[in-house]
Amino acid sequence: MQIRCGYDIIYECFSPTPIMALLKIRPERRKDLISPEILTLDPLIPSRDYEDSFGNIATRLVAPPGQIRFTADFIVYDSGEADPQSPDAGQHSVDELPDDVLVYLLGSRYCETDQLSYEAWRLFGGTPPGWARVEAIVDYVHNRITFGYEHARNTRTAAEAFSEGVGVCRDFAHLAVTLCRCMNIPARYCTGYLGDIGIEPIPGPMDFSAWFEVYLGGRWHAFDARHNKPRIGRILMAQGRDATDTAISTSFGPTRLIRFDVIAEEIAKESCQPPTPPVQARFSQASL
Repeated sequence: MQIRCGYDIIYECFSPTPIMALLKIRPERRKDLISPEILTLDPLIPSRDYEDSFGNIATRLVAPPGQIRFTADFIVYDSGEADPQSPDAGQHSVDELPDDVLVYLLGSRYCETDQLSYEAWRLFGGTPPGWARVEAIVDYVHNRITFGYEHARNTRTAAEAFSEGVGVCRDFAHLAVTLCRCMNIPARYCTGYLGDIGIEPIPGPMDFSAWFEVYLGGRWHAFDARHNKPRIGRILMAQGRDATDTAISTSFGPTRLIRFDVIAEEIAKESCQPPTPPVQARFSQASL
């Protein structure tokens, strides 16, 4: 299938402001591009890309005072298959893990393994290790947190989501990641496009989505504690320890979000051209 992806984001800067943006899809998905993925800046100012320590493509720029607009509109191929399921995937002992996977067992800014370790072992110590244990964690997080954009808070940590019981997709991902790490299952935070493909449309504005991956049976597997079901059309943009490493934008100075529109939709099979852009609701980046 073909999926149209893109965004229209405007910030207001009050002085020359360095910005680092993670708005491009991961390098391993670039082979699937049907049309070029071009980040356009208005006003047109110098920028450059680099690959960060997690393999994400980051864009650096210095925004002038006033409004700056980030836009992109592109088409990417996807298999149309739901997230693969591997119920026989086993859990590795820590000493067997590859060196570069160990970092995903450690606590991080939004994932306080030290605070949730006791609860994790109390809740999941009796579950079978491996895939079944991750499923138990996903079920628990899905049922513990009530989703709502009105609950968005960009400083909420996994421990706070655990105690408050409310949040948005990033909070589901942070709590699931933390509980997995507490159980010695490497887990990393992911963000990207996830349209309402193969399901009934979900009420509310389109947004970037957060999910997570765990390392079982020698490879990474996608899980989604918010939706708690295999989904079609995940287009990965960034991955890392938590939302700190995958923020859509990091500004080194005060900014104000003016507009935040996201597109992620399947293109009709009989059409080879992108459809007319839909009207998008506007909302805060904190909803991620």
